[in-house]
Amino acid sequence: MNVTLLFLAVIGAIIAWWMAGQRLTSKPWLEASPVQTSTGLKDPPAPAIKIGLYVFLGVVGALFSLFISAYFMRMASPDWWGMPVPWLLWVNTALLAASSAALQWAKTEARHNRMENVRPALVAGLLLAALFLAGQIEAWRDLNAAGYVLADNPANSFFYILTGLHGLHILGGLVVTGRTTVRAFAADISPARLRLSVDLCTLYSHFMLAVWLILFALFAGWANDFVDLCRQLLS
Repeated sequence: MNVTLLFLAVIGAIIAWWMAGQRLTSKPWLEASPVQTSTGLKDPPAPAIKIGLYVFLGVVGALFSLFISAYFMRMASPDWWGMPVPWLLWVNTALLAASSAALQWAKTEARHNRMENVRPALVAGLLLAALFLAGQIEAWRDLNAAGYVLADNPANSFFYILTGLHGLHILGGLVVTGRTTVRAFAADISPARLRLSVDLCTLYSHFMLAVWLILFALFAGWANDFVDLCRQLLS
């Protein structure tokens, strides 16, 4: 149990560090941008919708942390049999990383008002994330065909539950990113509003990529190696 809490503390520290990089802990009302310094004006505070997204991501992170904690506690049971990691998960991981990179590209282009580059970047991010979901479904089908069904043992159940829960969050992100992509092709879209939408989509995509990398490490057994190392250090 102490090792599990230590592992979750490491995950929490990584998430906190990442969110700090996203300026969650900054005080925009006390800072001045380089452009506005000469006029003495301050940057406006972060939009309420962005603060709401941070809160939502915090809840999602806590939810996955609880599932991961249950995963570690359950794997100590005698009825736990590990399952192989489908090779397709490696391809899916690359697709999700590429999707996140494409949205980061869109965010950079939107900040420079290069809307002709924002549109293809959004489309690329959307399609790559959709391919990730399709690949996850195909991985499920391959595992079922190989006999690794949901109710076979707790390891299988946790795999399907965690990947399914992550897939639902990716699907929700696809809906929002799809709406943002459609707006990007509209002639009357406000550049400031589009920049905010792209920023939110990118933030969400990066967070879900981080969650997936943790889950992938869990399924591949790398997290188990980390736990074994912690047990040796604590013993």
